[in-house]
Amino acid sequence: MTLVGRSYAPTETYRVSAAKIAEMAAATGAAHPAHTDRDAARELGYDDVVAPPTFAVVVAQRAEQAYIADPESGIDFSRVVHAEERFTHHRPIVAGDLLRTTVHVDSVTERAGIAMVSTRAEIADDAGTPVATVRSTLAVRGEGR
Repeated sequence: MTLVGRSYAPTETYRVSAAKIAEMAAATGAAHPAHTDRDAARELGYDDVVAPPTFAVVVAQRAEQAYIADPESGIDFSRVVHAEERFTHHRPIVAGDLLRTTVHVDSVTERAGIAMVSTRAEIADDAGTPVATVRSTLAVRGEGR
């Protein structure tokens, strides 16, 4: 796992749908009507339903697959535990957004047979304007752990 500093090019465009936003809202218990009701969202100034803040992980994890699947990463996903997730939102995600993500490998720290892999997913809209930054840390157990 020596890919610190590597970036993985923007993923294919992800089209945010109202249905996926509603699914995330239900899964996370986000009950505000702006997550499922277009009129409620528009009353708040949004063009369409607005995603709960954690929705950014849906987009980020799709993009992180490029790093995890890279044979040079050495990651056996069966040995991975998700350790941490942090979000910085530059603006809310709404239905109809077209998003692209670039993943950066920020650090890999190994101790006692466990590698802590920190990545940063920069999510931008179709105009290239930043939407969210998702920082993730994966704990990857070594053989026999």
